[in-house]
Amino acid sequence: MRLRKVTALVAVAVLLGVGVILVYEPSRTFMNYGYTKLRGGYTVSERLQQYGPDVEQRLKADFERAGVPYPPAEVAYVAFKDASLLEVYARPSDTAPWQFIRTYPVLKASGELGPKLREGDRQVPEGVYRSEFLNANSRYHLSIRVNYPNEFDRQMARADGRDQLGGDIMIHGSAFSIGCLAMGNPAAEDLFVLAALTESGSVNIVISPTDFRQHSDYAASNGVPWLDELYAQLRVELEHFSRDVDHPRQGVSL
Repeated sequence: MRLRKVTALVAVAVLLGVGVILVYEPSRTFMNYGYTKLRGGYTVSERLQQYGPDVEQRLKADFERAGVPYPPAEVAYVAFKDASLLEVYARPSDTAPWQFIRTYPVLKASGELGPKLREGDRQVPEGVYRSEFLNANSRYHLSIRVNYPNEFDRQMARADGRDQLGGDIMIHGSAFSIGCLAMGNPAAEDLFVLAALTESGSVNIVISPTDFRQHSDYAASNGVPWLDELYAQLRVELEHFSRDVDHPRQGVSL
């Protein structure tokens, strides 16, 4: 009798685990996820072989329109929290101007407008960041780790007397988020492959509450004393990224 109860509990736990994976990763089956683990995972190079040709096919026309060779020397991802959009820019060298490539919808981003302040607040951070790691074996298909907290985040935390700022902020696939930007799997493949192919191996990442290029009068409203300083930085940073207003915003891979 006891053995039967234990077996039943194990079966329930397995089913719950499968359910969690299927809910949080709707486009990945439990078998595929298990196979990835059994084979010891993938390298970034293997992911490039796996997804690179399809990504190039999806993006080729956008790069040709922008006049930027594929793959580019540098890429930048510019996200706007209020619009749930992420714009991709690229350039052929670090001295050339940024060119708009396409826009993706952000399928899920937890929290509210405003910066991330502490671990567990479920906030997507706001600021000027870079990628620091490409995860070819993410639970959420593929992911790019953002270097939050950056020096500005740490400096403001010291001034406020805050610690435990949190971390592990990602741009990833699927449509589930706790402080990350969930882009869906095809978009995550595009962003991952672009990041892996850049000459520097790193991506410029800007996360802003709104598009200050269009909403210059946007003001902070949550009482954080240094937020005006942060938003001034974001206004200046966004000036580097001009978008052709005659070209549609949306070049979306869903």
